[in-house]
Parts: sequence; structure tokens; C-alpha cells
Amino acid sequence: RVQLAESGGGSVQAGDSLRLSCTASETTFNGYCMGWFRQTPNNEREGVATIDGEGNTSYDDSVKGRFTVSKDNAKNIMYMQMNNLKPEDTAMYYCAAGLPSRFCLSRVKLAYNYWGQGTQVNVSS
Repeated sequence: RVQLAESGGGSVQAGDSLRLSCTASETTFNGYCMGWFRQTPNNEREGVATIDGEGNTSYDDSVKGRFTVSKDNAKNIMYMQMNNLKPEDTAMYYCAAGLPSRFCLSRVKLAYNYWGQGTQVNVSS
């Protein structure tokens, strides 16, 4: 079973940056589909950014050009650098992992089997 732990959330002002980290327990981390999702109260969890086993990435239109997902296979850590944060980025951010599939870069929940507990990001105007 893959265990995931997020860190790096916090409260910032609009225009600031944060870097989220997701540490995975699984030693075969580098072959998994990995992603970042976010959720606000009363809304569905939505895919923000994903990265597959080959390093290909995909982003939601709302974060393109501002967020960058990457991973360090040697350390079993996935990152998401978030720049120029906006108040609408306020959410609980979740790390997710799944076996390789054709859905990986589609940013859909069904592609992911394992989830972290989340880290809160608050952006004030």
C-alpha cells in the first residue's frame, strides 16, 4: 500500500509563492502516475496537475503558467511549485498516486488509488 504525506501549505498573500511536497512510501514511486488535486468546501475534488512515469505533465487551465509539477524519483518526492498565487487557489491540496494508465494525464480521480491527507493553502487578497 502506498502512503502519501503532503507538506508545504500555508497562508500567503496574492502574488506570493509556495512549494508543496508529497513524500511517497512506495519504492516504485517513479513508475506511478502522480497528481495534485484540490478541493474547497461543497465542491468536487478537481485535478490541478499530474505527472506520469515518464515525466510528462498536464495542468488545469486555471494554473497553467503559474504552477509546475515535478518529482525526484531518488527521494520519492513530488513537488508542486505554485507562483503568483491567487485567492481562488485557496483550497485543501491533496497528493494522489495511481498505477500507470491512459487516464493519468487526464487529471481524473478514477486514475488514482492512493491519497494523502491534504495540506491547506490559503491565499488572501
